[in-house]
Amino acid sequence: MGGAEDRFDIVVVGAGPVGLSFAASLAQSQLKVAVVEQNSIDTLANPPFDGREIALTHASIRILREIGAWDAIPASDKSPLHGARVLNGSSPFALRFDPPSGSGEPLGVLVPNCRIRDALFKTIHLQNHARLLCGHSVVDATTSQTGAVVTLSDGVQLNASLVVAADSRLSATRDLLGIGADINRLGYSMLICRVRHERAHHQVAIEWFDHHQTIAMLPLAEGVSSLLLTLCSNEADRLLAFSDHLFLRELTNRCRGRLGKMTLASKRHAYPLVTTWAHKFQAPSAALIGDAAIGMHPVTAHGFNIGISSQKQLAYGILTACRDGREIADPDMLHGYERWLRLSAAPLFHGTNIVVGLYSSEHPAARLARHVGLRFAQHVPFMRHGISAMLRR
Repeated sequence: MGGAEDRFDIVVVGAGPVGLSFAASLAQSQLKVAVVEQNSIDTLANPPFDGREIALTHASIRILREIGAWDAIPASDKSPLHGARVLNGSSPFALRFDPPSGSGEPLGVLVPNCRIRDALFKTIHLQNHARLLCGHSVVDATTSQTGAVVTLSDGVQLNASLVVAADSRLSATRDLLGIGADINRLGYSMLICRVRHERAHHQVAIEWFDHHQTIAMLPLAEGVSSLLLTLCSNEADRLLAFSDHLFLRELTNRCRGRLGKMTLASKRHAYPLVTTWAHKFQAPSAALIGDAAIGMHPVTAHGFNIGISSQKQLAYGILTACRDGREIADPDMLHGYERWLRLSAAPLFHGTNIVVGLYSSEHPAARLARHVGLRFAQHVPFMRHGISAMLRR
């Protein structure tokens, strides 16, 4: 029998942004929460720069503000996004996304992933309802209608009413719970670095689908952008091994001088691209949030935002169940959460995969289709305005 110190209402596996924000969303309750993380407490307290800039929608910003994390992010790390352009090959035509005229607000805000992690860690540390259990992995997890038992790598068993998996798109906890997933290893990698450049970006992002590559230029401080280059994994590895001088020369050639002369402003990072869609988002006394449920392709920059909204929805369901005197792992609540996430995320997930397939194909018909598609979208206002509104929700 475990002691009282090993009994929790909820065990969250994974202290990434979604896992930590979920724990923070429960702060106003009396629930006892454990957050299990395989990294050390020092790594959580001092998250290293990993190259990733997160394009936060206004909805995600509201959630971060509600849980006290938004104001913990320095203003200097918040870069407004005043527009976006989508380019296809050498065509001068660009599909434009801009804020509504007169709104005075950006489409969204770019924030380094490490700064979001740092702010959420500080938020959790100021609360006393959540206990961080760092330096441990989960080696077993069993659930039933009456609760969950989670076994850690040091042999400690945690008993809970609900276990929540938030441990990445290749979630080990999801596997332990017996929940399958469609996992697509795309064979591509995203190479990311910050660059200083001589041409102004005017706080406008560029997504450029070119032959055998996709380039995204995300505007940060004046004269600085985050540059994301998506290539076949072996080609990305080749560029990663280049010296800084050779890499910059290659980068300038690939960007066709759009940013002018460039210098490196950070180390380079590379991430293999994998998409996932869990077959279920819940099970008896268990739920999946964030990438453990849905791992989006990064081309639309919406994976983080879907993850943040999924934790908010699950937390809301739990708090409502508590208020109504029901169990926090109430089956009807968990099924309702799954329906909501499936309906809200499926169109974007599958639509993104279709776009990626179209824009990564080098077949002449595909090149023509994407050129026509961009021009068609530009002249159908509800498509452009709908996407812009989605960014602002």
